[in-house]
Formats: sequence, C-alpha cells, structure tokens
Amino acid sequence: MRVLFVCLGNICRSPAAEGVVRTRAPDWDTDSAGTGNWHVGETPYPPMQKAALARGIDISDLRARQFRPGDFDRFDLIVVMDRENLEAVERQRPMGRTTPVKLFTDFGPEGAGDIVPDPYYTRDFEGCLNLIETCADGLILSYGTSPRQS
Repeated sequence: MRVLFVCLGNICRSPAAEGVVRTRAPDWDTDSAGTGNWHVGETPYPPMQKAALARGIDISDLRARQFRPGDFDRFDLIVVMDRENLEAVERQRPMGRTTPVKLFTDFGPEGAGDIVPDPYYTRDFEGCLNLIETCADGLILSYGTSPRQS
C-alpha cells in the first residue's frame, strides 16, 4: 500500500501521520507533503517531533516537500488533514487519474469531524497525535492490516 499524507506546510500533521503509519504498518510505502511551499526542505516542527518521539515515533528524518500532480501516479491513496487541503489537492488532479483522496478523519470514530486540528496554531500536539493515532489505526484496518502498537 502506497499512501501520501497531506497537510498545509508538511511540518506537523502530515509528517506525524506518516510517522505513525510507518511505525504501525512498516510494510506500507508512506510519504507526506504540504499544499504550501513555505517549509520545503525543513524538518518537522520541533514541538511535534518532541511529542511524537515521546510516543516512540521518530520523524526527525523527514523533510517537508510540496504536493505535486505526479503524486496521483505514485500513490494508491492520498489522505488529507482537512477540507482546505482536500480542495487544494483535487485542483491539481490530472485528467483521468482516479487515485482516491480522503480525509484522514474518515478513518476515525464517528463524530471525529472533518479536520485534524493543526497544532502549529492550536499548540495541542498531544490532542493532535491522539487523533492521528486513532485515524491511523482505522486506516490500517480499512486496508486489511492489523495495527501494530508502537
């Protein structure tokens, strides 16, 4: 399974989601990207790295990159953190490409809403990671692999 996680800047939510899924489903090919270009080449935001590492998830090796239309060819599924990013990704969809684009919260519990709140602004890194882990487990279960606890 090849999955791309997308948020706005690719320094908090999407690298955290990539880290959680690659830890729990190591046979999957994962990546993350941002719809914006402000942080290209940067490591994940230090407070997010710290919060993830406290849960045994090391994302320090990741580097921000911008989403590109070719990602529709490289991945089986594109998972976005909110509707704004869903719309930004869909605007770049090449004609004829059918790769599904889904909200990450589609894999969470009923009532999870349609957004993974951005801790860059909310400062709630723990709450964000709690939701990411829950949605990651749902995603992994949806595609036939049992989640592995880290």
